[in-house]
Formats: sequence, C-alpha cells, structure tokens
Amino acid sequence: QVQLVESGGGLVQAGGSLRLSCAASGRTFSSYAMGWFRQAPGKEREFVAVINWSGSSTYYADSVKGRFTVSRDNAKNTVYLQMNSLKPEDTAVYYCATGPRVTRSRGYDYWGQGTQVTVSS
Repeated sequence: QVQLVESGGGLVQAGGSLRLSCAASGRTFSSYAMGWFRQAPGKEREFVAVINWSGSSTYYADSVKGRFTVSRDNAKNTVYLQMNSLKPEDTAVYYCATGPRVTRSRGYDYWGQGTQVTVSS
C-alpha cells in the first residue's frame, strides 16, 4: 500500500511560480513511476507529467511542456512539480499518483487527496 500527500498549492498571479510536493509512504516508492494530474471545475481530470522510478525520464502534457518540471528525491520519498509561467487556465486541483503498472498517463492505482492551485489574471 502507498499513501500520497500533496502540498504546496496556493494562490498565485499569472506569470508566477509554485512548487508542489508529494510525500509518499511505503518502501515501494523508489521503484514506481510517479505522475501528476489536475482537475479544473467542471472538467475531466487530465494528465500533467510523469517521472520514472529513477528520475532519468520524464514526459509532459503539451499544455505544460516548457513551463512545468517534474523531479523526485527517492531518499526523501518525495516527488515535486515545479510550475513556472503559470496561467489562469492552470487553475485546478493537482493530484499525484503512482502504481506498479504506470505507462505515461495510465496505470495509476494510488492517488493523493489533491492540492488546490489558483492562478489569478
């Protein structure tokens, strides 16, 4: 079993930055890929980014490519999402997720509770 807890959300002006963190429990953290998703009000949840178990490979949704960076620290059981040049359309609840069968945007079995990111114009 893996438990995930996100933090770092908040209110920021357009063009600003935030760094989200996702702390994981469980000894399997370092062997799983970790992903970030978001869900805006009235919209479906969408994939944002994923990082492989070692941190050597990442993949991003086109909407955030070049602005967001995913990273991880396996010694701290934590994955990060650095968000720069934020836009109002980035406003959403952000979730981290993981699982043993992750392939980019699919295969996630464990989810955090989410953290709100609000970008004002």
